[in-house]
Amino acid sequence: MIALVQRVAEARVEIDGRIRGEIGQGLLLFVCAEPDDDDGVADKLVDKVLKLRVFADAAGKMNLDLAAVQGGLLVVSQFTLAADTSSGNRPGFSGAARPELGKRIYERVLATAAARHTIVASGEFGADMRVQLVNDGPVTIPIRLRN
Repeated sequence: MIALVQRVAEARVEIDGRIRGEIGQGLLLFVCAEPDDDDGVADKLVDKVLKLRVFADAAGKMNLDLAAVQGGLLVVSQFTLAADTSSGNRPGFSGAARPELGKRIYERVLATAAARHTIVASGEFGADMRVQLVNDGPVTIPIRLRN
């Protein structure tokens, strides 16, 4: 599984001009399933993201997790994280899971996140989305998990 986490002051996803999901302070999580991913790797991703200590404590050190700052989690599917740009100028996406598996893993990430955290919003799998965010820091962290 490939993921990209951005610490945000605020973020939202729009589909067809309507807001689908939005959060204030928190984490924007872009998720890309790979062909060998399963529910276990989806659950590991959620655990890792919820425990990431990327928010400043009283001393200004990144030492607090999402729950400690009562932040939101906005989850967005993004198969382009699997882009292969090693040959030519047109990225290939064969490293991403097929849509059926990608959707199932994305929905598992959402369900697990909602069960473990109080503020969870999302985009929509396969939709043409507009994502707006105010990156806080900036703090952007790539995550790669394997079975």
